Amino acid sequence: MDALAILKNGHRAVEAAVEGLPEADWYTLGVAGVWSVKDIIAHLAGFEHLLVEALRALLNDGPTPALDRFVKDREAFNDAEVAARHAMTVGAVWVDYAQGGNEALAQLAQTPEAARRRKGALPCFGADCDLEDFIVDTIYGHKREHAAQIAAFRAQRKRPKNGIPLLSL
Repeated sequence: MDALAILKNGHRAVEAAVEGLPEADWYTLGVAGVWSVKDIIAHLAGFEHLLVEALRALLNDGPTPALDRFVKDREAFNDAEVAARHAMTVGAVWVDYAQGGNEALAQLAQTPEAARRRKGALPCFGADCDLEDFIVDTIYGHKREHAAQIAAFRAQRKRPKNGIPLLSL
C-alpha cells in the first residue's frame, strides 16, 4: 500500500469537490447534517491535525490529547473541531486544512514502513489496526465521503426548483 499516494488522492478529492465553489455556498447549512461546506472542511482540518498527532506519537511515543478526545467521544471531538474554526474565514479554514494535510504528508514520509504496518501501533483502535488501516479508513475514506456530500450539494444547487436537471448544450 502506498499510504502517501492514498493521502494525496484523498486531498485531491476534497480539492475537486470545492474547486470553484462560490464563497456564499460555503456557508449554506445542510450539506452534511447541519454542517455547511465550511464546517465540513473545518471538521476535516481537525482530522488532518489528528493524523499529525498520531504520526508523531508513533515516532516519538508522545502524548496524544486530540487522539484521546477522538477515541473517548467522536461526536464531541467533531463538534469541538468545527466550533474551534467557526469564527475563521473560508480562506483561513482552507489554509488550516491544507497545512494540516501537508504536515501529515511530511510526517508520514518520515515514518518507516515497518512502523506504518505494525499491528497495534495505535492501541486505541485495537490490536489488529495499523497506521495504514487508520489512514485508509479514518482519513481517506472520510475525505471521500465528505467530498461526495459536497458534490451532491453542488449538483442539487444546479437544478431548477422543479427538480428537472438543466440540459447541456
